[in-house]
Amino acid sequence: MTPEPGRDTVRWIDERAGASPALKAALRYVFPEHWSFMLGEIALYAFLVLVGTGTFLAFFFESSTAETTYHGSYAPLAGERMSLAYASTLRLSQDVPGGLLLRQTHHWAALVFIAAIVAHLLRVFFTAAFRKPRDITWAVGVTLLMLAVLEGFAGYSMPDDLLSGMGLAIAYGVAMSLPVVGGNAAFLIWGGEYPGTHDFTTRLLTLHVFILPAAIGLLIAVHLAAVIRTHHTQFRGPGHTERNVVGTPTWPAYALRSLGLLSATAAVLFLLGGLVQINPIWQWGPYEPYLATNGAQPDWFLGWLIGGLRLMPPLEIHFWGLTWVPNPFWGGAAFPLVVFGVLYAIPWLDRRLTRDWARHELLDRRLTRDWARHELLDRPRDNPQRTALGMAFFA
Repeated sequence: MTPEPGRDTVRWIDERAGASPALKAALRYVFPEHWSFMLGEIALYAFLVLVGTGTFLAFFFESSTAETTYHGSYAPLAGERMSLAYASTLRLSQDVPGGLLLRQTHHWAALVFIAAIVAHLLRVFFTAAFRKPRDITWAVGVTLLMLAVLEGFAGYSMPDDLLSGMGLAIAYGVAMSLPVVGGNAAFLIWGGEYPGTHDFTTRLLTLHVFILPAAIGLLIAVHLAAVIRTHHTQFRGPGHTERNVVGTPTWPAYALRSLGLLSATAAVLFLLGGLVQINPIWQWGPYEPYLATNGAQPDWFLGWLIGGLRLMPPLEIHFWGLTWVPNPFWGGAAFPLVVFGVLYAIPWLDRRLTRDWARHELLDRRLTRDWARHELLDRPRDNPQRTALGMAFFA
């Protein structure tokens, strides 16, 4: 009789750790068959590439605004005065073997990581996978998106080139525009007036390298645990009910497929890093406060915030001879707060709009009303109202 795949491994671990029940349950966990379920995995694997490449970059990057004279191999900037942060990024890109490949791969992985989270959230929304009992899982995913955007902004703000300097100047203006607390908050974060002190660059490095990756990794673990706890949803089909999951077990089929996706994701990211130029900081030049513009543009995941700042009419609130709400607040702070507030509220709003109630009989035979539980997904055409409102909001 052919032994079950992985059985010897489970037995070996169980004899030493007593973990056989948990391992067997993990190996027998069933994943539904649909390509859209892979979007979340692409985000996970892009995060792994980010951690690996970021570890390499950390060995060469110097987070300091102290001035130095550049004597590297990039001739157009030879002899120029610049910060140690910018000089170390130039050296990493031009002189360290494999440095430009790893740096560009890191940047591409950040873009794909956020794009995959957005695509995954859209899939969850348009198929109504956020409904009870997965509303907490949805909230964790929205928090992951928010932290990923903040992590991406902190990452491309570190090299002290003209793009990162302008981004931080805009962020400082938005922080200053917060009603009542804005001035104190901006001074506290930057350590004084813009561009701040050396302490700010250290805080930015700590935030990007330690705090945010740890928080994102923890939320990914919580997200995966919540998915396993409530099981995957599935589309309607033959044999698919609210009480079962039809698909492929973890081992060996799905695990091998997932490892293949990991390899493909890493391969594509390294190909992009080696073949497609991104964020060529040597073209932007070092940041100087008196330089206000150049050909650099922020990454796509901040485009909607820049658009909000640019499209907002010149609305300000004045009274008692003071400006209580400056104009940057509306596009730079209120707009994202509304967007993420609506995202967090989507499960509640959807239940209210669809009147998604279920009746339960108590032990004393009284009837009580509670939100309905769902294990089967909607197709976008099954609920055109949700689809239309979601597309309008996303647009």
